[in-house]
Amino acid sequence: MKLAADPATDTLPKLLRRHAKNSARMPGMREKDRGIWQTYTWRACQDNVRDFALGLAAQGFKRGDKLSVLGDNRARLYWAQLSAQALGGISVPLYQDSIASELAYVLGHAEVSMVVAEDQEQVDKVLSLVSQLPALRLIVYEDLRGMSGYEHPMLESFAKVQEAGAAFATEKPGYFEAELEQGSGPDIAAIVYTSGTTGASKGVLLSHANMIATAEAFAAVQPISGGDDWLCYLPMGWVGDMTYSLGTSMVSGITCNCPESPETVQRDLRELGPSMFLAPPRIWETMLTTLLVKAADASWLKRRVFEYFRALAERRELMLSDGKPVPASTRLGYQLGEVFVYGPVRDQLGLRNTRACLTGGAPLGADAFRFFRSFGINLKQVYGATECCGLVSLQDDNGADPNTVGHTVPGTEVRIGERGEVHVKGPGVFRGYYKQEEATREAMTPDGWLKTGDAGLVDPRGQLAIIDRAKDVGELTDGTPFAPQFIENKLKFSPYIREAVAFGDQRPFVAAMVAIDMGTVGKWAEQRSLPYTSFMDLAGKAEVARLIIEEAVKINVTLPGSTKVLRIALLNKELDADDAEITRTRKVRRAFVAEKYAPVITAFYEGGKEARLTMDITFEDGRKSTLSSTLAVHDIAPPADGDKRMAA
Repeated sequence: MKLAADPATDTLPKLLRRHAKNSARMPGMREKDRGIWQTYTWRACQDNVRDFALGLAAQGFKRGDKLSVLGDNRARLYWAQLSAQALGGISVPLYQDSIASELAYVLGHAEVSMVVAEDQEQVDKVLSLVSQLPALRLIVYEDLRGMSGYEHPMLESFAKVQEAGAAFATEKPGYFEAELEQGSGPDIAAIVYTSGTTGASKGVLLSHANMIATAEAFAAVQPISGGDDWLCYLPMGWVGDMTYSLGTSMVSGITCNCPESPETVQRDLRELGPSMFLAPPRIWETMLTTLLVKAADASWLKRRVFEYFRALAERRELMLSDGKPVPASTRLGYQLGEVFVYGPVRDQLGLRNTRACLTGGAPLGADAFRFFRSFGINLKQVYGATECCGLVSLQDDNGADPNTVGHTVPGTEVRIGERGEVHVKGPGVFRGYYKQEEATREAMTPDGWLKTGDAGLVDPRGQLAIIDRAKDVGELTDGTPFAPQFIENKLKFSPYIREAVAFGDQRPFVAAMVAIDMGTVGKWAEQRSLPYTSFMDLAGKAEVARLIIEEAVKINVTLPGSTKVLRIALLNKELDADDAEITRTRKVRRAFVAEKYAPVITAFYEGGKEARLTMDITFEDGRKSTLSSTLAVHDIAPPADGDKRMAA
């Protein structure tokens, strides 16, 4: 029987109860604190959830109320969400790096009554918004450090709320169990806000049944079981964490492991050696950049060995993906490479024991994808959307292809609609947008399919391929198809390029704005005794411009025909979510960027050599300032007669 159809297991808190009964002494969650991993059994997790839920009840929390969590991944923040859901409430997870204005929008729109914040920094952000949030009644802090001098009627520690819960249990025995039993699969478990790529974020209503069915579908195609380890480090406000950490843990009994901090994730990953690992493309690109830089800095012999076995691994991977036989000499060389290069690299990344690695949230460039696959990392692309709990399709172990996102998971259907848009139907599809009925109607077809907004196709093997956002796919003036993400991913394969935004729709050629990778370019500059003081100073160096142009020339070799990048500009700052240029999940807000950097685009297509920019920038504390600068526009190669660089 499906868990969501059984009244005893049709909500996430009921599944926690099942684990506490059947696997009481097994590890349900771990958390690293001050360098030591603390383990909580399933029974301990259940006890903590019960006590906190009763503490919330003592504060007046009731069915239908909303609770937000704000901070890095911590055990108590997961328990807080389950506690609210056990009482019939709704979880509203937030991005920990959100600035005050973003928090004010979500907390106000969702009418959140209680917030559980990790530490002093997050508490300060919420306290600054109290006057704007009439529904807010309680702010709970998890970390006591720095909070001793705070006095506010809304403030309470996590431990104190649990103490109040224990007292409430004495006064009203059986209250928790009665509330738990009232819950059912159709109840809303969470409101997860979209990244807001095309505008204001929308609150996606996900039921317990949605989340349980999605976690079951994931387990059906990716074998997982109790005792497997999962690293919980991705933003709690992202649907991926809600589904693959909380949902999968409750359904399959895997152990959630919270690292000490975002800065220690790589070290904690190596210590843990998880059974599975999920990371967005930015993480994989960063890993790749780090590896390539280390290889470039190694001794001559080590560098030659790395490059030899890297080339051999890539040749082998291409043979396998094309279905061609691998020669005996290549097989033997790969076995040697496993000893000297591939195994040590996986160990350095913390992935030696990982059965499957997933990448999702945005497309990962084919070059980066093949690199990791060739090194023996079972990297697979997963595709989904917030509106379908983050899972529509997943690649097979032996059928991974950088150009597809695999077959649809059991119970989910896909069709291709008008203009190539991907439509989805299945048990994970959301219940609607909170307080936005018109947007809900627009997101669905008349016959009940979710419109994802992504352009795609189903290949002859039955695998789904995502081309780009449907609204972003266009063509050059000569009719050549233009998909900006494809070109951007090619550019970001360079270790010196952190971010790229490509332009070309209804234009005579492709141009791109590039943000350098401060770490790798800074190291490159230091090795050449090239002084610099800031990101802007470094990006403005003529030597750095030549470096990026050389990288673009190499990348252009891999780009077909008219899609080669002909002009480029180096940004004077990184694209920043605080400035609304990218989302919290690092997706480019194209319309906003095109408007903000309009002088650069004009220079691209009118033959200009520079562009003058004046823009507002936002600091982490929400303060704003104005930045004025001039960006140089560079040609990738000397213009020829009749060159497409001339405006159409």
